[in-house]
Amino acid sequence: MESGQDVVALLRRWEDAGGVWRVIGQEDGAVTVGLYRCDGGEEADRFTSSDPGLDQLLAGRTSSHEPDIRSPATTVGGRPERRDRDRDAEGRARQARPRDRLGRPLPYGGPGVEPVSEQPLPPAATISSARDLLADGRPFSAHEVFEARWKAGPDAERDLWQGLAQLCVGITHAERGNLSGALRLVGRARARLETYSTTGGPTYELEIDRILGWIRERERDPGDGSWLLGHPL
Repeated sequence: MESGQDVVALLRRWEDAGGVWRVIGQEDGAVTVGLYRCDGGEEADRFTSSDPGLDQLLAGRTSSHEPDIRSPATTVGGRPERRDRDRDAEGRARQARPRDRLGRPLPYGGPGVEPVSEQPLPPAATISSARDLLADGRPFSAHEVFEARWKAGPDAERDLWQGLAQLCVGITHAERGNLSGALRLVGRARARLETYSTTGGPTYELEIDRILGWIRERERDPGDGSWLLGHPL
């Protein structure tokens, strides 16, 4: 595993290629997943992640052999058969299960928030969209908007957009009641934004010092009310 690798995309590729995965352990909001050869024997790799998107992908399963009991399923000989991966209109793998405002998966067919587009927005529109989503109490969706921007943007701005995405994931964890995971993520966000602030790169009217100050205050007193109230974006 390379540092910063997209673990959700990795796990999807591994399963689509016929590989096997198993949840090895869970602690403080982080999940450790082992990757195994197609016969389920030899372990090829493993990773530990607190990405909320990984929770969504696992959907409560502890291995790739388990059916997704919250999705429509067929039965073969009375046993549930694992559901084909959701795909969008263009045939690309995309989770179709609705999610609540904090990114938690809901049963198929249930009410959920409107998904955000995977298409990256220009910098100013990215920030505006993320602010609107945060105002609606949707930090996970705000993270997705920032993530689309950093994946499509120039390498020189990677720390800015990835730091903002990690900040929103931290707020998501805090709103879910997982303060240890929240602190871990905002710590990563702070490190990236501190690094970016030394480069002289564009900030698109964001007050980086104010954002960093807010993160440090939360690190000192994480339990002081909702993280969505008075957020620095």
